[in-house]
Amino acid sequence: IKFPDMVRAFKPDPRTNLDNDSRRFDFFSRVPEATRTLTLLYSNEGTPAGYRFMDGNGVHAYKLVNAKGEVHYVKFHWKSLQGLKNLDPKEVAQVQSKDYSHLTNDLVGAIKKGDFPKWDLYVQVLKPEELAKFDFDPLDATKIWPDVPEKKIGQMVLNKNVDNFFQETEQVAMAPANLVPGIEPSETACCRPCVSYADTQMYRLGANGLSLPVNQPKVAVNNGNQDGALNTGHTTSGVNYEPSRLEPRPADDKARYSQLPLSGTTQQAKITREQNFKQAGDLYRSYSAKEKTDLVQSFGESLADTDTESKNIMLSYLYKADPDYGTRVAEVAKGDLSRFSSLAASLKELMI
Repeated sequence: IKFPDMVRAFKPDPRTNLDNDSRRFDFFSRVPEATRTLTLLYSNEGTPAGYRFMDGNGVHAYKLVNAKGEVHYVKFHWKSLQGLKNLDPKEVAQVQSKDYSHLTNDLVGAIKKGDFPKWDLYVQVLKPEELAKFDFDPLDATKIWPDVPEKKIGQMVLNKNVDNFFQETEQVAMAPANLVPGIEPSETACCRPCVSYADTQMYRLGANGLSLPVNQPKVAVNNGNQDGALNTGHTTSGVNYEPSRLEPRPADDKARYSQLPLSGTTQQAKITREQNFKQAGDLYRSYSAKEKTDLVQSFGESLADTDTESKNIMLSYLYKADPDYGTRVAEVAKGDLSRFSSLAASLKELMI
């Protein structure tokens, strides 16, 4: 499970509380599947001009299950109706030196003026038998589904600012595990954040976090939790366990997960169709000349101060994705071309 470690790798150095790129690349040099994600992060798309001008991504594949029990795999995406607008490195320095909260100021100000931002929700759908036709694992959260049609299914409008930031935003407990009947996690690493989010929220908010007004479901909280911090409820029942004949909790069959026939052996192993670099190269080649230059500069400057071995391994990933990409970043980061090109030659795309 890499999710908690990835979060820690992005945090400041625990010894100094200073930002430290070396820690991040020490981690990501062992995670080649993140190459496309890092390409997106260090591009201008990683520095949006405002929250209103960025799309949203559900990251993981989920399962939709209809009343007949039929399963389809889906990915959700939000598309900004304000259009995409990003800052290049020079604009980032200019804007953030004057207003470090420019993203929040832009969003709050627009809503206050009645210029309500909107996003359309789109879904991509695959039948279970279609998963095998790809030369990568579609359930890999680091991959997108190119050429799979998208269908608009809804719209979100932000028409009100919060009244109390701490109560309505800081205390919120969103999680991939918060699913309504008919939507399920897929057979993927999605299950890991489902555990991680609840675990950190238990630490951050306590056992009664779901009883806070911002997190309360539309029905009475009935999870059996007793006492503890932030217990604002008034429990009169003596039954805080399940099952019970004294106060039975009826099960809702609609909330049961679908069944998947399996055969084989459980194992701890990497994804077999591990196409780590192709989509990163496709993304790099999709950028304009200026966007490529900005990406190269941002990535190279961040990579420059990391240790030599991690640097050359990271450059080998970029070179494998696209030789021009890796070579140009290396010029900024002062990498060893002979070393990282040799490493890149040994990298294999595991496609079955």
